[in-house]
Amino acid sequence: MTEVVHSRPQDGRDEVHGAKPGSVVRRIGRRLLPSALFCVLVLSLWEAMARAMASPLVPVVGEIAQEIERIVTGGLAFRQIAITLGRILLGFGAAFVVSLLVGIAAARSDFVRRFFDPAIVLGLTVPGLVWALLCVIWFGIGLATPVVSIALGVAPAMVLYVIQGVNAVDPEIIEMAHLFRLRPRDTLLHIWMPALIPYLIGGSRVGLSLAWKVIVLVELFGLSNGVGYQLNSEFSSQNVAGVLAWTIVFWLVMIFIEYGVLQTLERYATIWRRATRP
Repeated sequence: MTEVVHSRPQDGRDEVHGAKPGSVVRRIGRRLLPSALFCVLVLSLWEAMARAMASPLVPVVGEIAQEIERIVTGGLAFRQIAITLGRILLGFGAAFVVSLLVGIAAARSDFVRRFFDPAIVLGLTVPGLVWALLCVIWFGIGLATPVVSIALGVAPAMVLYVIQGVNAVDPEIIEMAHLFRLRPRDTLLHIWMPALIPYLIGGSRVGLSLAWKVIVLVELFGLSNGVGYQLNSEFSSQNVAGVLAWTIVFWLVMIFIEYGVLQTLERYATIWRRATRP
C-alpha cells in the first residue's frame, strides 16, 4: 500500500515540490527582494556620491556599466575569470584535503591538537600578502605559486571548522556504533559525514572568500594573467571604472557559487535534519 504524505512547511517555508508555479515565483521573489533592494540602495548612493564629487576617480554607474560591457562582450572577462577560478579551485582543493585530515586527527587526539595549534594560530595571523610574496619568491611564476599560497591562507580556518564538526558528533552515537560493531565505512557515511557536511560547507564558504583575496595578490605581484593581473593593469592606467568593473564581474561569479552551488549543496545535504524535526 502506497501512502501519499504531504510535506509540512519547515520554518515557515513551503516545500517546492508540489507547489503551484505562482507560489514558487512569490517565494523566490520574497527571497530575492531584500538583496535586490540592497543593490539598488548601494547603486543609488554611489551615483549620488559620484555626481556630487564630479571626480574621474569616482566614476558614475553608467561608466562602470560600460566597462563591464567592454570586458564581457569581448570575452576577456570569461577567459581571465576561468584562469583565476582554476587556480582557486586547485589551491582550495589542496587546502580542503589537508584540513580534513588534520582537523579530524586534531579533534580525535589532544596531542595532535596541541601539536598543530601553533601552526593554526600562525596561519590565522599571517596576512595573505605575506604568503603571496613568499610563494612568488620561492616558486616564481609557475602554477605552484597560487596553489601553495591559497592552501596556506585557507587551510587554518578550514581546520577549525572540521574540528568543530567532529566535536559536534554526540559521543553516545559513536559508542552505540561501536557496540553494534558498525563497519568503519558505514560509521563514516552515516554518522561522521552527515555531521561534518554543514561545517565543511561553512568552511568552504569562508575558504573561497580567503582564496579570492590571496589569488588577487599573487596574480598582481607575480603572474601575467588572471583577474588580479587585470586589476593591476587597470590600476596602472588609472582606470577606476575598469577596476570596479573587474571587481563587480568576479563578485557576480562568487554570488553564483554561493547561491547556485554552496547553498544548494547545503540544502540537500541537511535535508535529513529538516525531515526529523517534529
